Amino acid sequence: MNDQPLKGALLLVLGEGLLAIMAAMIKNLSDHLDTEVIVFARNLFGLLFLLPIIMHRGGFGQLKTANLHLHLIRAFTGVSAMFCFFYTIGHIALAEAVLVKMTVPFFLPVVGWLWLRETIRTRTWVAILVGFVGVAIIMRAGTGSIDPVMWVALAGAAIMSIAKVSIRRMAVTEPAQRVVFYFALFASLFSAIPLLWVDTLPSGTDYLWLMGIGLVATGGQFAMTNAYQMASPGQVGVYNYSAVVWAALLGWMFWGETLVITTILGTLLIVAAGVWNLKGKK
Repeated sequence: MNDQPLKGALLLVLGEGLLAIMAAMIKNLSDHLDTEVIVFARNLFGLLFLLPIIMHRGGFGQLKTANLHLHLIRAFTGVSAMFCFFYTIGHIALAEAVLVKMTVPFFLPVVGWLWLRETIRTRTWVAILVGFVGVAIIMRAGTGSIDPVMWVALAGAAIMSIAKVSIRRMAVTEPAQRVVFYFALFASLFSAIPLLWVDTLPSGTDYLWLMGIGLVATGGQFAMTNAYQMASPGQVGVYNYSAVVWAALLGWMFWGETLVITTILGTLLIVAAGVWNLKGKK
């Protein structure tokens, strides 16, 4: 029920913190493992950690679906976005990678308008415009030399918005547990294909790190899912931006990363636009 905003907010901050830890673990492995290996392991171990939960909450009988095509769309777009995000994490500052990922809410209304014919309010259009001005500042568009990795990050955010709208499309008939399971299953299958051309395989403690990524990611997903069951996005959605704080802290602690003035200014614009738009949805 949407009547526990405090618990919802705490769970959302916890979920974002766990996902930031996942991103830090990915960055730690990215210096010697291919992105393809990390993406596959994240999905496979996520699926393995999910199976006992499915069995405990009703077994496989609850997984029967008439929307397999939508689950496939969700998995394909989600994995594609994951490849973009994981690659970005390994090549730019952790906070900057998370910041560009936070542009997903600005793509969502546009995809919803194109796919589901949803109306976009003037307030939302303004928020989208301000948000992407913030992104342009972070990408340093005015210098004439944008880091190509930033374009990969932005593409990932756009693709992720398609995945999220597909979840909304299924919301009428598909419970959250079924959506999570089919994503884990199909994402594992899709992400296994690129392993055919991978040069470096994990060794030693890499397997522990990869298992940890799957475990932390699953915990983060459940925390955020429960958060939105306890409170509406308009009540607690602002706490999604705690991801930037977590990422900046972890980046500073382990890699000595600091935010330049353009990143700070862009962050303020993105957060302000997102918060202002969310306030209109209460």
